[in-house]
Amino acid sequence: MKTIQFREAVCEAMSEEMRRDESIYLMGEEVAEYNGAYKASKGMLDEFGPKRVIDTPIAELGFAGIAVGSTMTGNRPIVEYMTFNFSLVGIDQIINNAAKIRQMSGGQFKCPIVFRGPTASAGQLGATHSQAFESWFANTPGLKVVVPSNPYDAKGLLKSAIRDDDPVIFMESEQMYGDKGEVPEGEYTIPLGVAEVKREGTDVTIVSFGKIIKEAYTAADELAKEGISCEIIDLRTVRPMDQETILKSVKKTNRLVVLEEAWPFGNVSTEITYIVQSKAFDYLDAPIVKINTADTPAPYSPVLLAEWLPNSDDVIKAVKKVLYK
Repeated sequence: MKTIQFREAVCEAMSEEMRRDESIYLMGEEVAEYNGAYKASKGMLDEFGPKRVIDTPIAELGFAGIAVGSTMTGNRPIVEYMTFNFSLVGIDQIINNAAKIRQMSGGQFKCPIVFRGPTASAGQLGATHSQAFESWFANTPGLKVVVPSNPYDAKGLLKSAIRDDDPVIFMESEQMYGDKGEVPEGEYTIPLGVAEVKREGTDVTIVSFGKIIKEAYTAADELAKEGISCEIIDLRTVRPMDQETILKSVKKTNRLVVLEEAWPFGNVSTEITYIVQSKAFDYLDAPIVKINTADTPAPYSPVLLAEWLPNSDDVIKAVKKVLYK
């Protein structure tokens, strides 16, 4: 094993796959000459050249369309958005073309493409640069949605996403690129659609994904001091969702808290809540509690932003609520 940063895990995954398959290329703003806005493509221009690592204008709709079209001529593009907030400019290409090509062509064309970049908040970036769109994309048939929380998962999942023959939304975080973690020296992949129990427990199940899961780990450490045992599941892939891992855990602990950095209406945690109450209702000893952001655009003020975001104290309160403590 070796210890690398999240950004290095992303770079390694892309580089290894591009060495393996010449039809893969990377396209986006500042991915080439600048080595990536977050240095996640450092050194790739030097290795693969400007035909496979392509700097684009600030025109997300345009380069998303070029990339989607190129899949129909045998290419496997990776499109980097500087943030998924900017993907809204090109979302027509993602929702109306990438997600629908296979069906609308009667299976004649597949669309092997990865759209990747950071999601959700990253400090004081204002309301328009602090949004989580996992549930938006996950609502769309034809798209797979992946949100890793550590370097090991990021590398293994990104390699699988690049090899997938359907469009994959791969969502990172500006606040995770410097995170360090152990990654195998050799080749490995992690299958899409498989969650992982990151921490075994007996009293309550906490389901989360992405960078906000760190708040669940912090809360679990504090709760352990009070004798409360938390089982933490990292979804890793939002769609397809690993329902079985969630249901198995809930049947063991009989209580569920879902932590997600997203607006509270119609999000991923809402879907998890529905799945569990419909398939494991008789196992529940308390109502499910979901923890989300406030139902407002993200504030710029650091004081208000801290109140807006879910934190470990919110998780502790939720766990004690489902335990009636």
